[in-house]
Amino acid sequence: MKTKNKRKLTIGVTGLNAIDSPGPGIAVIRGLREATSFKTRIIGLSYESLEPGIYMHDLVDRIFQIPYPTAGTEPLLSRLEYIHEQEPLNVIIPNFDAELFSFIKLEPRLKQMGISLFLPTLKQFEERHKANLLDFGKKYHIRVPFSKIIYDPGEVQRLDKEFSFPVVVKGKFYDATIAATPEQARTCFNKTAAKWGLPVIIQEFVDGTEFNITGLGDGKGKMIAGVAMRKQYITDKGKAWGGISIQDPKILALAEKFIRATRWRGGFELELMKDKNNELYLLEINPRMPAWIYLAVGVGQNIPEALVNLALGQPVEPYKDYEVGKMFIRYSWDMIVDREEYEKISVMGEL
Repeated sequence: MKTKNKRKLTIGVTGLNAIDSPGPGIAVIRGLREATSFKTRIIGLSYESLEPGIYMHDLVDRIFQIPYPTAGTEPLLSRLEYIHEQEPLNVIIPNFDAELFSFIKLEPRLKQMGISLFLPTLKQFEERHKANLLDFGKKYHIRVPFSKIIYDPGEVQRLDKEFSFPVVVKGKFYDATIAATPEQARTCFNKTAAKWGLPVIIQEFVDGTEFNITGLGDGKGKMIAGVAMRKQYITDKGKAWGGISIQDPKILALAEKFIRATRWRGGFELELMKDKNNELYLLEINPRMPAWIYLAVGVGQNIPEALVNLALGQPVEPYKDYEVGKMFIRYSWDMIVDREEYEKISVMGEL
């Protein structure tokens, strides 16, 4: 995808947080900075004033705050119109599940403004939702753990009639906690509901080895990219803090089946569990690139770059392979930031 005269693109990126459950934004930006088919000016789109990506001036050229997803589509559109006047955007890459609905709804209107996105359709987004995963598995003949949607804490007391403990308690957007007893399940339910709202999903616990695959679908049934990894180090929230790229034909075949069957459009991550019988279970479908997406870049598949080219209607050849045995290790470090910058983004909403 190399060209002699690189295009210069202005790309907006969300997901700039870097807590123990980090957003994908910084990893996506690193991939964009290494693109060979275009040069980038990066506009960071933040929600809070303490998102570390705001202050990473070597990666992000300018920052604008945008309204929280709960504000709805019109305030977001109004803010994006203002940002577009200041920094004409070619592409926006949203990186949080909770914001995708608004961006999907706004995609036609943003396209009229000259801003391209490459996101799942609303049907694809809703169909793969955690609460719908059991039906998704039945429809596409993909093995998924048994699950149940819970709205009433009283239902937690009756889980032993349908589940064997332990079970996994999941929020509708994020977080998954293993509960060994009904009492623990009730505690997890209350914490999860308080943080993410209802419903809460109770999922059958599958004992085995966890794998993940990130990839990119062209919206027509073709897999443009796919990189599988095994978690090497996991935080108490179940997030990968280290992983290694692997080659597993069954995992790649499952990702291809997922893309072909759904005609998936955009980036994704499949969370998988391989049990003692070597059977793969699909635990979750994340409808965007994961926080570990830079591993894919590092092993030879620059998925953020390919996604941008697809968004702009450019031809993209599918990646054929990638390096196996490459590891990523995440780390924390302290940035020294001028208070004036924090005050400016907090008060003015841009930096």
